[in-house]
Amino acid sequence: MDEVFGKDLFRNEIIWWYKRWSGAASTYQKMHDNVYFYAKSSNHIFNVQHQPYSQPDAIENTVRGVIDGKLVRLKDEKGNYLERTKKNVGVPCHDVFEIQHIQPTAGERIGYPTQKPEALLERIIKASSNEGDLIADFFCGSGTTAAVAEKLGRKWIATDLGKFAIHTTRKRLIGVQRQLKAEGKDYRAFEILNLGKYERQHYIAVNPDLREEQKRQQLAAKEAAFLELILSAYRAEKTEGFAAFHGKKAGRLVVVGPVNLPVTRLFVEEIILECRKHHFTKVDVLGFEFEMGLFPNVLDEARAKGIDIAPKYIPAEVFDKRAVEKNQVVFHDVAFIEAKPLYDKERTNRIAVRLTDFSVFYSQDSLAAVEVNLKNKASKIVVERGQIIKIEKNRDGIVSREVLTQKWTDWIDYWSVDFDFESKREIIREKNPDSGEFEEKWTGDFVFENEWQSFRTKKDRNLELTSVFYDYKNESGRKKIAVKVVDIFGNDTMTIIDVNVGGKR
Repeated sequence: MDEVFGKDLFRNEIIWWYKRWSGAASTYQKMHDNVYFYAKSSNHIFNVQHQPYSQPDAIENTVRGVIDGKLVRLKDEKGNYLERTKKNVGVPCHDVFEIQHIQPTAGERIGYPTQKPEALLERIIKASSNEGDLIADFFCGSGTTAAVAEKLGRKWIATDLGKFAIHTTRKRLIGVQRQLKAEGKDYRAFEILNLGKYERQHYIAVNPDLREEQKRQQLAAKEAAFLELILSAYRAEKTEGFAAFHGKKAGRLVVVGPVNLPVTRLFVEEIILECRKHHFTKVDVLGFEFEMGLFPNVLDEARAKGIDIAPKYIPAEVFDKRAVEKNQVVFHDVAFIEAKPLYDKERTNRIAVRLTDFSVFYSQDSLAAVEVNLKNKASKIVVERGQIIKIEKNRDGIVSREVLTQKWTDWIDYWSVDFDFESKREIIREKNPDSGEFEEKWTGDFVFENEWQSFRTKKDRNLELTSVFYDYKNESGRKKIAVKVVDIFGNDTMTIIDVNVGGKR
């Protein structure tokens, strides 16, 4: 904070105090957190907030006078004490906030481990901003800051490296939209943007001032470092002498996809060719992104040739050195969505989407290995080939299995539809190295507009599998509908459906 704002702009240390049930302890009970208050300039906003009178505050706020030589609290004709200020205004907040933690049965509780009470953020946002101002939270967690900012009429930016945090915040803000709509208040749309390529670009960026040969050498060194990083995180052994393969793990070859491009059909076809050349039958393909529509067709083609290809996403955690060292990086399998358009019988320019299947092939741990290593009177959740299975071992060492995922919909936490996916290009501003001016550039991607969604909450576990009908009005011709699914692990999967608006089906 000193580096960002400067030591001179530190304003206050606030104690956030909350009550807890006291119990036996060997040290002082922990009943507070510290909030550091900085300003971005000496001329900053501060709106005085008030808190309810405590009994001592109420006594001090009454009017006093001298009667019969004694200083007393004065009363009106009805016998009530006279007060200096109007009732219910309260006293100006001091730097000890008495705000309780979220109660277990509170409606705002969503079960996120670092969730803060909305009352805490409400006091901070009201004090340090006005309606229409911009609020930023760069470690948004459960999304409390953004939710409170939206309710208070502030603009906001929320970021987080964790995809589960982003997904939790997305669902929470949709809940805020629905609440504001039900109350007849204004509410706004928001966008979720993926800005997570900076670490990847670090591995391919070269010094533009170097000579061509030096650039080539630097790029080669960066590519080698990138491969070493991914193989290390995947716990794979490096291999030499192959055009496509980079490593091996547990009897399977490992291929690492490009750092800055999606894994394409051509890329996978080259893997299949080399597999057939060397008679390999099992390959893991690791990639940050995969070409839209690549799966499952290409996997079926490979399987027909006797080759088992397992595509897996490279997570952003590979760039966290501590996560790699602690073996906490999980490479998730790629999932597949099946969805079909539904045309209105009366008007073919009104289209809905029905989600018909969501295939997952996640595997974490081996059932057999877990059963062997599991202690008596213990249990463990295992994911194997798209099934979540609870393994229990009783006191006599007898093992039982319970399949927790009974159908494909059990994997889905959230799904949404963009009915005109290619209507909004993703534009970024880049600085021209020659002119020094900023220029707008299309990334080649499109912004996903969340135009309809259905998701589960703690209170409502139901999931709609058919969207509302979208009215294209006077539009006609070919359109692309994007369908996005977020699974129970927080992983995004998207597919594209081609439709003919207002024409023959």
